[in-house]
Amino acid sequence: MKFYNMLARADLKGSSKYPDIKGTVWFQDVPLGTNVCAYVKGLPPYQPAHDNEAPIGPFGFHLHEFGNCSIGDEENPFQDAGGHYNPTNEPHGNHAGDFPVLFSNAGISKMCFFTDKFHVEDIIQRSVIIHENPDDYRSQPAGDAGKRIACGIVHSITPYNFYPIFFH
Repeated sequence: MKFYNMLARADLKGSSKYPDIKGTVWFQDVPLGTNVCAYVKGLPPYQPAHDNEAPIGPFGFHLHEFGNCSIGDEENPFQDAGGHYNPTNEPHGNHAGDFPVLFSNAGISKMCFFTDKFHVEDIIQRSVIIHENPDDYRSQPAGDAGKRIACGIVHSITPYNFYPIFFH
């Protein structure tokens, strides 16, 4: 059993189109994997799909390859974060970086989940991305979750600055 007892967090900031998005994603090593908790506020209101346009929300939520949250093209931000984190070359839907979608209530989302696909030391200096649309978990190679609307880089932390989700 691999158990490192490391902690990390990613502080999320919205794109220029969604500047009100702010949040934190925490990662904690636990036996057999990692607990992930997210607290995000400022998410845009849900808009159902209509005509040929995708819905806005629930929001795709992923760990991406590179720790780079440069806006770049404001119409297509955070492209320098690369694709989904996928160290074992799995088909989409089973990437280590495929997280559950974020549901929002009054612009706020809180969620925790467990994954056995990585430990904290494996993801330091990678990016957490929130997408405008839900992931379909089947399109290849990345799920058609739409524009990237928020980004944060994963950094190792010490226990004194680790505030789990339930303290917000």
